Amino acid sequence: MGIKIHGSPLSTATLRVVAAVHEKELDYEFVTVDMKTGAHKQEPFISLNPFGQVPALEDGDVKLFESRAITKYIAYNYDTQGTPLVYKEGKEMADLAVWMEVEAHQFDSVASKLAWELVYKGMFGMQTDNAVVEENEAKLVKILDVYETRLSKSKYLAGDSFTLADLHHLPTLHYVLSTKEKKLFDERPHVSAWCTDILARPSWEKSLALQKQA
Repeated sequence: MGIKIHGSPLSTATLRVVAAVHEKELDYEFVTVDMKTGAHKQEPFISLNPFGQVPALEDGDVKLFESRAITKYIAYNYDTQGTPLVYKEGKEMADLAVWMEVEAHQFDSVASKLAWELVYKGMFGMQTDNAVVEENEAKLVKILDVYETRLSKSKYLAGDSFTLADLHHLPTLHYVLSTKEKKLFDERPHVSAWCTDILARPSWEKSLALQKQA
């Protein structure tokens, strides 16, 4: 049957999965879920994700939701194809686990709020809440200081190879860097170099192409 990704090209979580599939050089079918009409809250999509959030993945008999769970499945199930994306033993595996957690619980919780206020609200004709921006900008400064220290010691977050710890940042990072917050990244040379590196990956360029087709 092959891989099917159900989602929206504007969704950061969807693009996270699409990037992983491209890193693995896998063929897939993209099924657009029209969120404007509420299709993500209705059948048939709600059978794939009972929480009504994109994306969802079908791969034969396997049906998954939650973007980071899907990327792990892709990385491990197709481990011999494309970019490895994960470490499987010892300290490297532990470091990978740590930085995947950091992305999900530290970086994304802050950066996604900034993306919502500074990018998405404009798309929907909504007013930016400057107090929310200011609060999360201060949090982002502290997070990026930690990243700068880490990236002064290794090329990527979990070591010297590109992994899911880096890939998971791509969608939200892309949106935040299109705003005034880019200066916070540019002021930190190791963070800036890391951003330039991972955002230039062919997998990400192919993922963004989905938006142009939408």
